[in-house]
Amino acid sequence: MSMHAAWMTHRSMTADPSVKEQKLKPGTVKRIFKFALPYRTNIFIFLATVVVDAALVVATPLLLKQLIDDGVIPKDGAVVTRLALFVGLLAIADAGFNMLGRYFSSRIGEGLIYDLRSLVFAHVQRQSIAFFTRTQTGALISRINSDVMGAQQAFTATLSGVVSNVVSLVLVGITMLILSWQITIFSLLLLPVFLIPTKWVGRRLQALTRESFNVNAEMSSTMTERFNVSGAMLVALYGEPDREREYFRSRARRVADIGIKMAMLNRLFFIALTSVAAIATAFAYGIGGHLAINGGVTVGTLLAITALLARLYGPLTALSNVRLDVMTSLVSFERVFEVLDLEPMVKNRDGAKVLVTTEPRIEFDHVNFSYPRAEEISLASLESAAKAETVQSGQVLRNLSFVAEPGTMTALVGPSGAGKTTISALLPRLYDVTDGAIKIDGLDIRDLTVESLRQSIGVVMQDAHLFHESIAENLRYAKQDATPAEMQAACESAQIWKLIESLPNGLDTMVGERGHRLSGGEKQRLAIARLLLKSPAVVILDEATAHLDSENEQLVHAALQTALKGRTSIVIAHRLSTVRDADQILVLEKGSIVERGTHDELVAKGGLYSDLYNRQDLTGATNQDSPVEN
Repeated sequence: MSMHAAWMTHRSMTADPSVKEQKLKPGTVKRIFKFALPYRTNIFIFLATVVVDAALVVATPLLLKQLIDDGVIPKDGAVVTRLALFVGLLAIADAGFNMLGRYFSSRIGEGLIYDLRSLVFAHVQRQSIAFFTRTQTGALISRINSDVMGAQQAFTATLSGVVSNVVSLVLVGITMLILSWQITIFSLLLLPVFLIPTKWVGRRLQALTRESFNVNAEMSSTMTERFNVSGAMLVALYGEPDREREYFRSRARRVADIGIKMAMLNRLFFIALTSVAAIATAFAYGIGGHLAINGGVTVGTLLAITALLARLYGPLTALSNVRLDVMTSLVSFERVFEVLDLEPMVKNRDGAKVLVTTEPRIEFDHVNFSYPRAEEISLASLESAAKAETVQSGQVLRNLSFVAEPGTMTALVGPSGAGKTTISALLPRLYDVTDGAIKIDGLDIRDLTVESLRQSIGVVMQDAHLFHESIAENLRYAKQDATPAEMQAACESAQIWKLIESLPNGLDTMVGERGHRLSGGEKQRLAIARLLLKSPAVVILDEATAHLDSENEQLVHAALQTALKGRTSIVIAHRLSTVRDADQILVLEKGSIVERGTHDELVAKGGLYSDLYNRQDLTGATNQDSPVEN
């Protein structure tokens, strides 16, 4: 048996047999063929090389027969030389067809991987934020990597394997029957003996492969959690190094033990295949030898049959698992389609308009909102939860109405869970309202294109996210064609340029994972500079100065004055002292506006706002961290 045939059989043996029981959704195969259409010419040429290569498998033993019977035994040197040269030419041709087939196989495989990954990535980017709040990142990445790789094998390894094995089996079987039906029948009777070790080893390998995947996933998860900046910091401050090492070592040891078992089983698998094939060949020599002595077959025929015999068992064993191979590839495709079929919760309506505004008027008109259920936003297979949720979030916002006039600041304050951050998420359509409407310049934001709406809105969060790139690349995320002069102007307005200028690499300085090489205040000012580069008409500040020391708060506050100037803004306040100058303050409690007015009006009113403000003032927390949280 050839090494390629043995490897294909081994791949089938280690696949998960449970996929054979899965039911494909109607139309899955039809969709798969649509992906293959752009590569139909490549697939045709690829399969042609596979067929030719399979035919050459039979040609060489037949030439060997002729060389022995017509050349060696009659002692005809010319025939021997001619046929030996022809065998050499066939070997070269076989190598050429192999290379050609590999070229087209790689073009098809890599092309499909590129198409599927690009489609999945673009589709996932269109999902609402709700999707990412529930989806396990590792499971999603697995769809883009592992399942896409498994899907492309349908048109490379699986398809070529099936075609090659069928053609080889038919040609080899017919040729052997023509040469000697007695030896062929006896060889087929030995097939069950050949399959028994492969099935036994296969079951063991399948179980170990599943366990290996699970333990490796646990080990990878452990490394991912411990090796990011936040995880490493937590371990350094609270963890016990010895316990952490032992925890990891136990999993690494289990992976090593499984690896040893799999290595031994793999060796046993290949030894079993080659041993049974060798035994079958010995029997063929024994039976064929007696036939040759009695004149039933020629010596050349005997040698040709034994050569063909080695090419018989591989295809037979591989085809015995063809359903498993095909279903494994089809299920991978279906898992990819499962992601592609998940409709984004937030998308453009037909005929959506492009938002063009400089100083917009924002109106919340009787808005009600409840967070969507899990089945509406995600896939169970992409989540990691012990059990399904039985209690929903309930109504978060209730009959909320207010107007933010052009160029004014509206502050949102209130206790934790009041709905402030939810309001800031609804305006850029990270979620859609359940009832009511949000309008900009009189237009329902659901009638606007999502791209133009979000292009008009700039957001600075409490924990500004920075990518593990340079300062310049993080700034250009807001404006791809920003010039160094524009970035410098934005950074100067954000009170961060002096720091950048003092760094050895300036704008090319790497900020580290999540910007951990910068302080909290520096990250906030860089985020404000990014917002200024974007130059949005609407600004949302979600506790942008929370947890900053007095010096950083003053710098960020100065930067915010520039960012808010001439723009309609919504500010979520952690420290009530920061919104004293707001044009209107909305006090939220349990998803409803319970008070509204200016700072002086609300303090004089003596309600919830006054109570919160006096509590901060009495504890001397006006310029300190407040217990009032979002």
